[in-house]
Order: sequence, then structure tokens, then C-alpha cells
Amino acid sequence: MQQMSATKRRARVLLAAMLILLASTNVVLVAQNLGAAPQTNVAVQGQTGAQPEGAFLNLVNWIGNVIAPVGAALAIAAGLVSYISGRGVMRYVVTALGCLAVSGVTRLLEFWIAQGGGGVS
Repeated sequence: MQQMSATKRRARVLLAAMLILLASTNVVLVAQNLGAAPQTNVAVQGQTGAQPEGAFLNLVNWIGNVIAPVGAALAIAAGLVSYISGRGVMRYVVTALGCLAVSGVTRLLEFWIAQGGGGVS
């Protein structure tokens, strides 16, 4: 039996990782589907994206729900590539955790904005 070269092994591992990533991405996209009626031009109840509160909530939503998780996924992918090539991965792990922390904090801000819409009670 012939030994597989290291390059071919790495290519197969990378291909398998990409297939798993593509399969899991489909599940995430289906989970975030809002159904037949997409939610557009809605920020805070009773407000539009043109008002300061609505615009800030839209920005927080975009960062917390899109940018930070995608950044974390990219950092994990870069960490896998770095691990496969035999280099250090800690910086990628820390970056991914940092992106997820930013996502969590922005989700907390989103919650505070939604709760604070009624004024101080």
C-alpha cells in the first residue's frame, strides 16, 4: 500500500472541512429564515430605521448578528488551516472568542434598547 503524501492528506482534510462548513451553513441559513414575509424597514416597534434609535438598533443588530459571528467562523477556519500546516492556533482561538464576545455584548445592547424604548419606569 502506497503512503499518501502530506500535501494530499492536507488537501483531503481541507476539502472535508469545507464540505462540513457548507453543510452546516445551509442549516444556519434555514434556521434564520423568517418565512414568506421578510422583515424589512422595521427597527424598534413604532419607529423606523431613519430615527436615531432605530438606526442604532439596526447597526447593533448587523454587528451582533452578522459581522461578529462571521468573523468568528472565519477565525476558526483560519485556525484550522494554521493547525493543519503545523503553526500556532491560539491567536485564532482568541480572535474567535473575542468576536463571539462582541456578538454577545451587542445582543445585550439590543436587549437594553428594546427594553428602554418605553422610558424609565
